[in-house]
Amino acid sequence: MDWWPYVYDLNMVSVALRLTLAMIFGGIVGFERGSKRRAAGLRTHMLVCVGSALVMITSKYIAFNLPFASDPARLGAQVISGIGFLGAGTILVTSYNQVRGLTTAAGLWASACLGLAIGIGFYGGALIAGILILFIIAVLHNIDAALITKSRNMEVYVEFGNDGKFSSLLSAANKNGIQILNVVFTHSKLSSTDPLAALVSMHLPKRRNHNEVVEMLAKVEGILYIHEV
Repeated sequence: MDWWPYVYDLNMVSVALRLTLAMIFGGIVGFERGSKRRAAGLRTHMLVCVGSALVMITSKYIAFNLPFASDPARLGAQVISGIGFLGAGTILVTSYNQVRGLTTAAGLWASACLGLAIGIGFYGGALIAGILILFIIAVLHNIDAALITKSRNMEVYVEFGNDGKFSSLLSAANKNGIQILNVVFTHSKLSSTDPLAALVSMHLPKRRNHNEVVEMLAKVEGILYIHEV
């Protein structure tokens, strides 16, 4: 394997290899995000990973080829902190006061770290991290969703009719052993004539399915619309 040390040197072949690997690894992460129609998808993750790899290649070039002292980790450190501004653009607060986009933002940051590892020639670490990142965002997503549906805490958005009262929902919850943790009243998002709505946080008794709870509360008199958020 006389060629193996060659890919660790800074030459045009290793540069092309590193940038290509960064594009592939970033694309793998981005494909999963794009398939779920997230704000940052295939091309965004590719660009972040390739750009980060180029930064580390440039840092290495400056440190070993130019006649002045330089810290090869300095530019990489700027990528680690700077990528936060890009990731922040994918984080949104919905009309139901829920935070969305954290996983995508974390994926962008991880793609940048992958690019840094590939750019400096740390192929083994990049390969292992790339596999783990893909496992986390693709496989563990299903496990995470299952844990949420089995959680004893849930939050629902409820809209009441003109004759509806929150006390009717509270009464139905108490009869079924559901504890109301927090209530935030708001205006209806679907109707201007039925303005009363609320975000309700609840603690469920053991072995209560979230869908069953929503269906049960939907039958309460005066409730026009309800869904889990």
